Amino acid sequence: MFDYIKGEIAELTPASVVVETGGVGYLAHISLNTYSALSGLKTCKLFVYEAIREDAHQLFGFMEKRERELFLLLISVSGVGANTARMVLSSIAVYELEGIIASGNADALKTVKGVGNKTAERIILDLKGKVKAGETTASAPGAPMGEAAQEAVSALVMLGFNQPASQKIVHKISADNPAATVEEIIKRALKML
Repeated sequence: MFDYIKGEIAELTPASVVVETGGVGYLAHISLNTYSALSGLKTCKLFVYEAIREDAHQLFGFMEKRERELFLLLISVSGVGANTARMVLSSIAVYELEGIIASGNADALKTVKGVGNKTAERIILDLKGKVKAGETTASAPGAPMGEAAQEAVSALVMLGFNQPASQKIVHKISADNPAATVEEIIKRALKML
C-alpha cells in the first residue's frame, strides 16, 4: 500500500488532483479541505489511501495524516463508502468532525448531503470511543471572524456554497489580508471554491 505521493501538481480540481512523480501522473480523489490546502501550490506531499475493488482502483489523497485517519475510521462504518466519507470531510472540518463524533451530535452529521438519520447515528455509535475532540487553532473556522469576513461567508452561502467550506476559505483569506473588504474576500473566495 502507498503511504504518500510527493511531486508536482499537474492538475487540480475541487474533487481531484493529479500529482506527477517520476514521469507518472497519479489521480487522487480529494476533499474540499485538501483542495483548499493545495490551492496555489506547485508541489505537494499527499498522504494516500488506495481503494481496490473488482471494478476500480482508486486513490484518495489527504494533505494531513489526521484527515486520512478520520477517513479510514469513517469508511470502517457499515454503510459509509469512500465517496460518502469524502463528502463528510468536505462539508465539515476535521477538528469539527472529531468534536461532533466525540459529543455524539448526530444532528450535525445529518446536514451533510448523503448522510441520513441511520447513517449519522451509526457513525456516532461506531466511532464515539475511537475519536477524541480535536483542538482548534486561532485561524480555524471556529475562531471569531471580523464583520467583513462574516458578511462574505453569508454572501457565499446565499450563492449556494457550503457554509463550513466557505468559512474555511474566508478565514484563510482574512488571515492573509486582514484589511480586505467584503468584495475582495468574495472575489478571492469564488476563485478558490
